[in-house]
Amino acid sequence: MSTGPAGLGSEIVTIVNKLQDVFNAVGTSTASIDLPQICVLGSQSSGKSSVLENIVGRDFLPRGTGIVTRRPLVLQLIHRPSTAHQNGGPPELGKDGDAAANADEWGEFLHLPGQKFYDFHKIRDEIVRDTEAKTGRNAGISPQPINLRIYSPKVLTLTLVDLPGLTKVPVGDQPKDIEKQIRDMLMKYISKPACIILAVSPANVDLANSDGLKMARDVDPEGNRTIGVLTKIDLMDTGTDVVDILAGRVIPLRMGYVPVVNRGQRDIDSSKSIALALEAERDFFENHPSYKGKAQYCGTPFLTRKLNMILMHHIRATLPDIKARISSQLQKYNAELMQLGGPMAEHNSGNVVLSVITEFTNEFRTVLDGSTNDLSVNELSGGARISFVFHELFNNGIKNIDPFDQVKDGDIRILLYNSSGSTPALFVGTAAFEVIVKQQIKRLEEPSLKCCQLVYDELIRILGQLLTKIQAFKRYPALRERFNAVVVGFLKNCMTPTTKLVSDMVSMQACYVNTTHPDFINGHKAMAIVNDRLNAAKPTPPQSDPKTGKLAPGVINNNKDLDVEAKKDETGFFGSFFTSSGRNSRAGTAKKTGGTSTPSTMEAPPPVIKPQAALSERETMETEVIKLLIHSYFNIVKREMIDMVPKAITLTLVNHAKETLQKELLQELYKQEVLEDLLKESEYVVNRRKEVISMVQALNKAEEIVAGV
Repeated sequence: MSTGPAGLGSEIVTIVNKLQDVFNAVGTSTASIDLPQICVLGSQSSGKSSVLENIVGRDFLPRGTGIVTRRPLVLQLIHRPSTAHQNGGPPELGKDGDAAANADEWGEFLHLPGQKFYDFHKIRDEIVRDTEAKTGRNAGISPQPINLRIYSPKVLTLTLVDLPGLTKVPVGDQPKDIEKQIRDMLMKYISKPACIILAVSPANVDLANSDGLKMARDVDPEGNRTIGVLTKIDLMDTGTDVVDILAGRVIPLRMGYVPVVNRGQRDIDSSKSIALALEAERDFFENHPSYKGKAQYCGTPFLTRKLNMILMHHIRATLPDIKARISSQLQKYNAELMQLGGPMAEHNSGNVVLSVITEFTNEFRTVLDGSTNDLSVNELSGGARISFVFHELFNNGIKNIDPFDQVKDGDIRILLYNSSGSTPALFVGTAAFEVIVKQQIKRLEEPSLKCCQLVYDELIRILGQLLTKIQAFKRYPALRERFNAVVVGFLKNCMTPTTKLVSDMVSMQACYVNTTHPDFINGHKAMAIVNDRLNAAKPTPPQSDPKTGKLAPGVINNNKDLDVEAKKDETGFFGSFFTSSGRNSRAGTAKKTGGTSTPSTMEAPPPVIKPQAALSERETMETEVIKLLIHSYFNIVKREMIDMVPKAITLTLVNHAKETLQKELLQELYKQEVLEDLLKESEYVVNRRKEVISMVQALNKAEEIVAGV
């Protein structure tokens, strides 16, 4: 290969061609590598196909109405010396005026390795056949490219990507969203920074209406990586030209514009050869009054040389980044391959299971203890969530239980009377106090058991996180499922003694009321506190009339003085207990006896006796004493439960799991008869390993290709 500029350009473009072949051969996208390439962009009627055929010098692209290019065509042109020139003879001319290509020119498709196409009409047929194989015979499109490599002495080494032409209105059986489909596909190509955009626009249409240029400006607003091609120069009105456009006075592009003249439809129908078309193009520019002074900068040959130089310099500028990306991707895929078990995926089943059990239990302890290296800064995790359950949820849940949200003062009054039996109590009833306290202590069982369940849920949450985090579980789905079943079963078994212990703790508190607890307020003190409260609430009676100086009624002789009418006798001990049925029966008896009931009349007690009046002073005092004692003792029990329930759960559930889980996993999983079944790889892992191996091989090959540059 030549070492001159042309040889260097050819060599450096060939490097990228090889890279494209390497990546496309394994069916992987080069998006992460972003190889430099020239993408041909334009509307359906802009003349894209004719420009490409002129550059190649052969008639080989499908033609027709509607969308002809329905898949991207990666066209790699490779210059090779003519064998006829090497042998000293002139090239043989074919019937169409072109040099015969039997020996010097041929095409190769990447999807047909080793097969050479010397007949360019067959190249067209194969493009149509492979397009229909991927998209069907309708007008659908596909982003999967066709890779065509053409060897010829008439081309400069160049790589072009022919993209489907822009369209606006669906025609025939085209999909309704065909415009969006094509636009999305084109954007994926031209939005890459390494892409050079070859925007083809017809010169006989206002440049501001060019679809290709408009789309190019969307991704390259400064025009730094867009080169314009103006077609149909010969179809412009007489006296008009594109000189202002070429001078950059209309829509400037850093890489400029190149005008070309292609074959018209009549030329194509009459099979006018590319060679004659190129000759006619040269004559047009050399003889046109507007272009003859700059004819060397017009036409297809200049466009080809310009594209070759642009691509060469662009590749040289991007090669360091390509090398770095290849190296980075290679490290990434090698690491993933190791996670998938390496290229051979060999393993000792016993060692794998032991290793996974050890890794899992170590991670389990680490997460609970909070000693992991990847601690979250955004949310609580692991053991911290269990601590939150203990010290926030359970703590507040117990503290918020009010012993008197369900027990009212009237209920306490009935309990006091009922607990006294047949003999009215002389002092506040201890039995009523114990009944109410035990009832309220039983209410602590529900939040305590709920705390057990919440901690269990957090342990299951940690299990789910580890099953996702540890790579071996992705590779062995059967092992993951068995691991999940064993750990869940183990934790469920731990819940039985845990809930029993917590329930027993509540029962212990309820079965024995320790009124000698140092923090408990005793009955005498409670009585004194209640008396003080009640007395403080009473208004102070005046001792004497300020005008007459006479003592107030009731001050003398305990309300028995002569100035005060004697009080009526107070009601009896059960004075507040009346029933409507009792009153009605007494009223009926009074009527029968002439309107008044005699003192000797005594009726049977009614079936139901309930209080109807408000609490008396005595009942109020006794009720307040009972409430004060219950508050005091219930707060003691709540403090003890808040302290002891987390300890019980930690003992029988959390710590037991940390200490015993590994033994349980070994007993259930490390069995010779189940090891092979546990280590069956998922279909995803097998397929993914093949993909990663192919990608690693491609990247290794790519690294070899660019290593010497």
